Amino acid sequence: MVHSAYDAVELVSGVPGDIVAVASYAGRLLVAGKDGSLRIYASPGHAGGGIPRDAPYALERQQPSLWRRGTPLAMEVSAGRELLLSLAECVNLHRLPGLETVAVIGKTKGANLFAWDDRRGLLAVGRWKRLTIFRLDSGREFVEVKEFGVPDTVKSMAWCGDNICLGIRKEYMIINSMTGALTEVFSSGRNAPPLVVALPTGELLLGKTVVLRDVQKLVETENCILAVLARSVYGLLPVPIGAQIVQLTASGEFEEALALCKLLPPEDSNLRAAKESSIHIRYGHFLFDNGSYEEAMEQFSDSHVDITYVLSLYPSLVLPQTHIIGEHDRLQDLPELARESSDVTDDMEPYSLQLHESDDTSPLEIKKMSHNALIALVKYLHKKRNGIIERATAEVTEEVVSGAVHHSSILSESYRSKKPNKKRAQTHTSSIAREMATVVDTSLLQALILTGQSSGAIELLKGLNYCDLNICKEFLEERNDYMVLLELYRSNEMHREALQLLNQLVEESKAEMGKNDFNKKFNPQMIIEYLRPLCRSDPMLVLESSLYVLERNPSDTIELFLSENVPADLVNSYLKQHAPNLQSTYLELMLSMSVSGINPNLQNELVQLYLSEVLDWHKILKEEGNWTEKTYSPTRKKLITTLENNSGYNTDILLKRLPQDALFEERAILYGKINQHLRALSLYVHKLQMPERAVAYCDRVYEEGAQQPSKSNIYFNLLQIYLNPRKAEKEFEQKIVPVASQYPGIQKATKVRGGRMGKKVVEIEGADDVRFNPSGTDSGRSDGDGDGDDVSDGGPIMLNEALELLSQRWDRINGAQALRLLPRDTKLQDLVLFLEPLLRNSSEHRRNYMVIKNLIFRANLQVKEDLYKRRQAVLKIDGDSMCSLCHKRIANSAFAIYPNGQTLVHFVCFRESQQIKAVRGTKVYIPSCKAAQYQSHQYLEYGEHEIGQN
Repeated sequence: MVHSAYDAVELVSGVPGDIVAVASYAGRLLVAGKDGSLRIYASPGHAGGGIPRDAPYALERQQPSLWRRGTPLAMEVSAGRELLLSLAECVNLHRLPGLETVAVIGKTKGANLFAWDDRRGLLAVGRWKRLTIFRLDSGREFVEVKEFGVPDTVKSMAWCGDNICLGIRKEYMIINSMTGALTEVFSSGRNAPPLVVALPTGELLLGKTVVLRDVQKLVETENCILAVLARSVYGLLPVPIGAQIVQLTASGEFEEALALCKLLPPEDSNLRAAKESSIHIRYGHFLFDNGSYEEAMEQFSDSHVDITYVLSLYPSLVLPQTHIIGEHDRLQDLPELARESSDVTDDMEPYSLQLHESDDTSPLEIKKMSHNALIALVKYLHKKRNGIIERATAEVTEEVVSGAVHHSSILSESYRSKKPNKKRAQTHTSSIAREMATVVDTSLLQALILTGQSSGAIELLKGLNYCDLNICKEFLEERNDYMVLLELYRSNEMHREALQLLNQLVEESKAEMGKNDFNKKFNPQMIIEYLRPLCRSDPMLVLESSLYVLERNPSDTIELFLSENVPADLVNSYLKQHAPNLQSTYLELMLSMSVSGINPNLQNELVQLYLSEVLDWHKILKEEGNWTEKTYSPTRKKLITTLENNSGYNTDILLKRLPQDALFEERAILYGKINQHLRALSLYVHKLQMPERAVAYCDRVYEEGAQQPSKSNIYFNLLQIYLNPRKAEKEFEQKIVPVASQYPGIQKATKVRGGRMGKKVVEIEGADDVRFNPSGTDSGRSDGDGDGDDVSDGGPIMLNEALELLSQRWDRINGAQALRLLPRDTKLQDLVLFLEPLLRNSSEHRRNYMVIKNLIFRANLQVKEDLYKRRQAVLKIDGDSMCSLCHKRIANSAFAIYPNGQTLVHFVCFRESQQIKAVRGTKVYIPSCKAAQYQSHQYLEYGEHEIGQN
């Protein structure tokens, strides 16, 4: 819509003939008629040169024939030079106010119009299809400057800086007065002629923007623009910008109204800001009502209206209670705008009343709450949020700093005064930014949920936010959006409530499994992931909340404890007190998953748990009469495996707890841990009747102690057990209990005690190296120790097992010792599998040793031969022989020869050089005289010259 930027006022009417040109001078209008006359009109009372709006101009005088040749076509006044420029046949100059002709420009003959630039004294003349530019020199002479060709006859033109706007045919064009470059602008329309006039602001007024019909010319004057019709002249008076803004706003032309606001004078900046804000608000409401929600939010954002005002468009959103002053109230509180902004408040009032007082759930309200409207609100709040959050954070930081300063001042006062003031100073810090942040975040969360953007709501809560807890909690519970609710609890450090809700959701998910995909959303793994970041900050809460997942997902829970370094002792003690049934599960998984293992206390705790359960199980089976040593329960298997693979437990306590008539396998393992191998093997052989276990036990001990000198003793002990059976079991069991007390630790060694049986063993072995010293695999105890009375003098021997052991482990057993232990009536045929590889290996070793001996003897002979050759070396000394150190003749002096056999020196020089080396710390060799003559490996040889060629 084209608005009225100018008011048309009729200044002159009823001119007898057609008007061909108009000019203004000193408040008067100079009107040129087609008949060649000039009429001068004056305003009523000559009122200061202003244009009257209520009375027309009156004819003051008339000059019938100012132009004698031709009809006047154009006329313009140069006020600074007191000249009137007119175009009839040529361009003429007339002096004002007498209108005397001063000069005629002959080169302009045939021109149809001209344009005058009064500031620079330039004249542009249009003639046929040419445009000529003249410059006024000396006040009367015109000099041609430029001439350019144009497409057609120029119908109108006006200066605009260095450019000239031309009206040619039905087009507007711009030509540069310096280069002649021509640019087409736009068309003037089908019927209207192209009229143009320059405005004082540097803009151009075109004929297509003038609402008057049949306008022949447009003329610029000091006070207004003159529109020339056939027999009348109108003055185009500018309408005030404020009135134009109101007119455009009322007609819905908001963009044009905002553009006009930029033209308000700088001194009215407050009024301009108020008007712009009012227009943006009206424009925003207009767009919002028409469904352009995003564009509406942009207008509200540009208006700087309070966010609560925008949120009032969404009545379904619940906002927290604040003390924020609304936009309307802020305008009323500014006295300098109280009068100027009356139209602004009037503009806002209808919308405020409509939004706040309307209780009807009309279709319009449903439309406003539509998905698109909420999406636009989300974008708007995101755009506003960053600055608000920054101000809120700065506000909190300021409060913390001021609080710390206040606290330190109180402390300093208490030190300086004996009676400190107990009244605490009250610090009032504005919380406007935080309140606004609370409003924004609470509204944003609701809008995100309503538009199905739960992931966006979760991201909002993960960062710094000021969401109102109660409003958001109630809102999320109503919509069953538990994922966002969990994040809300987390962001407010309400972990206990979050975990309670999570446990409830997991239980419901399990109950509803199969009905929907609810179980896919909530599972025990979510509890573990929630607990993970809490392990370091609140381990007790983690323990309290982990019982549920420890029962259902123990491996992942234990992995959580290990990966997050939750103290194992703390976990164990808590489970021991609150969930003893889960204690063993925790220790088992921790033992299997921990790379470095667990500490001895926890190992001992686990073994004690296993043993207690096994003892209870053994008691039940024994009472039922179903107990055998080869009966295994899952817990007993775990106990045996743990005893074999770990060593951090206390063997003394475990041995005391074991029954005397059962659990011999566990007892054997414990004896092995304290290096009581003889007793362990006796249990495997006689009590458990598992010779294969005894052999495997020997293999393990042998491989573990491969570097020990008496590594074969363990197999020799097993042979003793096979070939010298123990005494009655009753006598052995009487000695079981006191044994453990003799070995309080694994590393403690016992003193070797001699006895009758000890002598017997030594005699059988036939060598001192068969004595079992304390560093042996049996801790220095042979079967002849003080407790060795367990061995019986009679009873059946286990010859077959002994022979099998010899045949399988012949390379690990001393053959001579083994043969001495065998009964005298043992058949040689039974020893073939033992003696054959033993003798073959012995022969092979003997043969290898002989080869090595011969090689060494041969090498020795080669060295001796080389020594003899070196001792036969001859050096001739004559009168010309020189000392390599002092470079003097040897003559009759004592001399020395270096090992290379060529370097000859005085003995005195050699001794001095050796002394110098000794002072410097160099290794010195001074061999004896006789040895030096014959040892080739010495560093020096020396002698007397009388020796000759030694």
